[in-house]
Amino acid sequence: MELTGIVQSLEHKTILVTGAAGFLAKIFIEKVLRVQPNIKRLYLLLRAPDTESAVERLHKEVIGKQVFRILREKYGAGLDSFISEKVTMVAGDIACEDLDIDDASDLREEMWREIDIIVNIAATTKFDERYDVSLSVNTMGAKHVLSFAKRCVKLQMLLHVSTGYVAGEQAGTILEKPFKMGETLNGIPGLDIEQELKLVEEKLKELRALGASKETETDAMKDLGLNRARIYGWPNTYVFTKALGEMLLGRQFRENLPLVIIRPTIITSTYREPFPGWIEGLRTTDSLFVGYGKGRITFFLGDPDSIIDVIPGDMVVNAMIVVMAAHANQCGEFIYQVGSSLRNPAKFALLQDYCYQYFSKHPWIDKDGKPIKIGKVTIFNTMDSFHKYMAIRYMLPLKALQLLNMATCQYLQSIYNNLSRKIDFVMRLVELYEPYLFFKGVFDDLNLEKLRIAMEDAAEKNMFCIDPKCVDWEDYFLNIHLPGLIRYVFQMTTPEIGKL
Repeated sequence: MELTGIVQSLEHKTILVTGAAGFLAKIFIEKVLRVQPNIKRLYLLLRAPDTESAVERLHKEVIGKQVFRILREKYGAGLDSFISEKVTMVAGDIACEDLDIDDASDLREEMWREIDIIVNIAATTKFDERYDVSLSVNTMGAKHVLSFAKRCVKLQMLLHVSTGYVAGEQAGTILEKPFKMGETLNGIPGLDIEQELKLVEEKLKELRALGASKETETDAMKDLGLNRARIYGWPNTYVFTKALGEMLLGRQFRENLPLVIIRPTIITSTYREPFPGWIEGLRTTDSLFVGYGKGRITFFLGDPDSIIDVIPGDMVVNAMIVVMAAHANQCGEFIYQVGSSLRNPAKFALLQDYCYQYFSKHPWIDKDGKPIKIGKVTIFNTMDSFHKYMAIRYMLPLKALQLLNMATCQYLQSIYNNLSRKIDFVMRLVELYEPYLFFKGVFDDLNLEKLRIAMEDAAEKNMFCIDPKCVDWEDYFLNIHLPGLIRYVFQMTTPEIGKL
């Protein structure tokens, strides 16, 4: 097998991208427009009440972002004209039938006639999202996109972006295999998506009959999602509902429609394109790095020998484009895990060391303009050691406050409430992130490796780099990712971000 003509494969194509305002979608849209200006059209689906609002979101939340800097430099004042020629904004929502596209206009019929490829990136990625929200977007959203795809008469492929962590807390090598309908990670039978939807509906009716506040309803929906996920072996609502979404894309629903499922691991800032270090928002482990740099985190919880499977965002996008070229018009279901744990693993202990090196050399500046001094953090490599620390450092002082007569001391009551909230917050975060801090799995990427080997054109191999072995993690974190995080998320001055 030889894989060539990747850029040409995009020429004159019409592509629908859902979740167009998301981090990964922006990198995908920018790359397609930059490497193949002869793309016919990109339909970008955004949640908005109407087209005018969707266009406003496009310019504010997509084209206006730094990731489009290279395109802006290339086209100058002509960028808006180029975008209007190549991009059509679509107000809609994958949580609804027909993607909630206005049937009063001709747009929906036009899309069914013209679309060649659908790229479904829309998702809610909160680990403890409300169960009703997560089901509607991650699970039923996949079904609605599939139904829409079946109406597209020219469709060559549905590309669905999932996550590698639908595998749950598996140890050893995690294979690239599809889910069967109703399959669970712990073998417990009885998983039925229709029943899950009914359970949510009944719970909401019960809460509203009781006059529950919006906050109470949200907490109940979050707890319900986590409980349902854990019953069947998944650690959180996000990965559970993404797995359910994959089930709804299975053969009994998909029929003969060509389907590719991309399962990236932990997506981080760009490695090369359109420039190194671009990132938007805090991506999973970044909240730990930032908390440490600000001096708020004095310990890390996790197995130093565990692998944190990180993969730069532009490599994920490259993989998406390469599989689009490889599998257009090929009937069947193809799964690609996109990560680094098998071929270039990054150890948790090394990431901690990179943080110390970076923030020692480039300390965070506090609100008074003074550098924040950081030290080597304490490592808790078991949950038992962490719970002992919390008991001595926080629980005992909390109990001491309880013994005081707080009813007559508003100040002590305030201290107690504040400390109690902080402990609850930390313990909930630990509960959510524990499976990934002690993760023992390694993601097989044999399918992607076959495509790497098939890419014989040196220029295309470079343009669509999908080989994690080319990343030097020390250089990446010290000179690309951490500086990019500070510059693009916090808009703070950083040392020059590494050039590749």
